[in-house]
Amino acid sequence: MSTVKMGCDLALLNGNIVTMDRKRKRAEAVAVAGERIIGVGKNSGIKRLIGKNTKVINLRGRTIVPGMIDSHIHFVDYGLSLKRIDLRNVRSIVEVQKKVASEVKVTPAGKWIVGRSWDQERLREKRYPNRYDLDKVSPENPVVLSRVCGHICVVNSQALQLANITKQTTDPQGGQIDKDPETGEPTGILRDEAMSLVWRCVPEPTKSELVAAIEAASRKALSAGLTSVHALLRNSMCIEALQEARATGKLGVRVYMGIPVELLDDLIHLGLKTGFGDNWLKIGCVKMLLDGSLGGRTAALKEPYADDPGNKGLLLYREDELRQLIDKAHDSHCQLAIHAIGDHAIDLALDAIEEAQNKTPRENPRHRIEHASIINQQQIDKMTRLGVIASVQPAFVTSDFWAIDRVGKPRESWIYPFKTLFKKVVASAGSDCPVEHLDPLEGIWAATTRGGFLPAELLSVDQVLHMYTVNGAYASFEENEKGSISEGKLADMIVLSRDPFEVPSNELKSIKVETVIVGGKVIKPDRP
Repeated sequence: MSTVKMGCDLALLNGNIVTMDRKRKRAEAVAVAGERIIGVGKNSGIKRLIGKNTKVINLRGRTIVPGMIDSHIHFVDYGLSLKRIDLRNVRSIVEVQKKVASEVKVTPAGKWIVGRSWDQERLREKRYPNRYDLDKVSPENPVVLSRVCGHICVVNSQALQLANITKQTTDPQGGQIDKDPETGEPTGILRDEAMSLVWRCVPEPTKSELVAAIEAASRKALSAGLTSVHALLRNSMCIEALQEARATGKLGVRVYMGIPVELLDDLIHLGLKTGFGDNWLKIGCVKMLLDGSLGGRTAALKEPYADDPGNKGLLLYREDELRQLIDKAHDSHCQLAIHAIGDHAIDLALDAIEEAQNKTPRENPRHRIEHASIINQQQIDKMTRLGVIASVQPAFVTSDFWAIDRVGKPRESWIYPFKTLFKKVVASAGSDCPVEHLDPLEGIWAATTRGGFLPAELLSVDQVLHMYTVNGAYASFEENEKGSISEGKLADMIVLSRDPFEVPSNELKSIKVETVIVGGKVIKPDRP
């Protein structure tokens, strides 16, 4: 522990400090000056750093871990979704209709109604809702309801009319408009790029609405124990809103921005690249969507879906387009984060990354595969060789209870092989919120229990916590700034109600976040 002459600003004593630092795995106390940790060790050593203006907190044996890092979250969209219809817990199309009908009562005719998170696998009818279901309860308001994965939506006839989608409308590249096999009429189900035909008709939120959404999302994130997020953004307005939130004190967590690939030319023109910014807000990865979702059967597989033999999913780019974009981002010193769920998409992404690296060798570019859901051993080995990071979502393994039905028993061992990935590559963890819940403790529970599925891929608490801290920092080139409770690093920590290393696995998600410390500032989180 280093010594300093002046007193520290904050001292945490009598704690069970889980540092995630290999040099000192556990400690009793921590000292903070400004935004940085200046001492980690025994109570006696930290007490020597206490001055007359030091805030002293007696932890009384409670557990502290580093602030959690969510490596994959739709942060602004999550904030916006808090004011939209939440269909996560509905269990029938009738319930969907009731939720929409309630919103219709308080919405002027002609105004859009937006909802999220329905899942046909959990509906009593075991089918997708369609335009006619929605027409019954919303004949005068256009409606768009996103599936839980975010890669499929259902709309009503008003929405189809506003988007000029008819039986003559052809599928856009990387998308599909579902049509009745007998009449040819659109059913209201739109997949991947076809969704944009409707979303472009929905009024964009104003910048002030986006800032309010960021503030709301920040409060929720802090309550869950998150101090940093890798926020995947939709457009430049989201970037501007984050900048305003940062300037006005409404950004509560540190943000590593995932810039949509559509803005890559703008980044290049402005001379910006990964890492530009400060410890609160910086340019991060360039995000590309290569395929769809497993739940919606639009993830790109090499062999057909076991429960839909004529379908191998969708690719959102032609192979030549993909290679050109990856080359451009790589050559511009930008980190790539490629959404690739299916094994076919993963193959294409890794091949293009390898080609770009061979053309323009870069030291440690840390390109990322987001999700890596259906992945085989050869692909994992290739990721290891290329230094590609796996950005995974532990909660998927328990929520996607139908995954084996999708891909079949022969590919069972390829479904979310977290332990294999953790041992072979740098694997970071995220939520994909609002697709899944925000809570990293729920993610730790999911990865250490897996709902009983494929127990050979169970992770230990230490391994998953590593993914949410040390590896999350590495995935954003910030391993010297955060990820562990170490001298010199940012003072981002959380106080837990129980020690996750001591509780039974099935009780992990019941642990509460009691206090959050971000940059030395002590915050009492909102209670649900």
